Amino acid sequence: MGDKSWRGRVGRLDATEISTFLAEAHLARLACLDDAGWPCVVPCWHEWNGSSFWVISREKSAWALYLANDSRCAICVNEAEELRKVVARCTAHTVEDPNSSGEWVPIAGRMSTRYLGENDPKYLGLPWISPVGCSGSTPG
Repeated sequence: MGDKSWRGRVGRLDATEISTFLAEAHLARLACLDDAGWPCVVPCWHEWNGSSFWVISREKSAWALYLANDSRCAICVNEAEELRKVVARCTAHTVEDPNSSGEWVPIAGRMSTRYLGENDPKYLGLPWISPVGCSGSTPG
């Protein structure tokens, strides 16, 4: 059949592979429904804790308001190089009200370090709203 190594890993990731992949700096695409019922897809940072995705919105992010109105959402994290991907259908919920020292702060710190490296301290000074936990279907 010939050499197919150029395709990279094909097939479902196991739990360890999912956790390893989601710990890398791949942007997620969060899909939700806007106020008119249209799909809205936004790239965002994420953190996977083994059972839920964490995403943290900016203060005036429209998608955070959409999720507050309709918690149904989906997340896709993928890469082009090896064709690995994780897709999950989720229900979003606000974890805490807006604050400057809540549970979201260390999560945002880890995300910032993963995605920005040495520039992460500059980024965390920006205005934020409350974190959103997305839980639901086991990703795969």
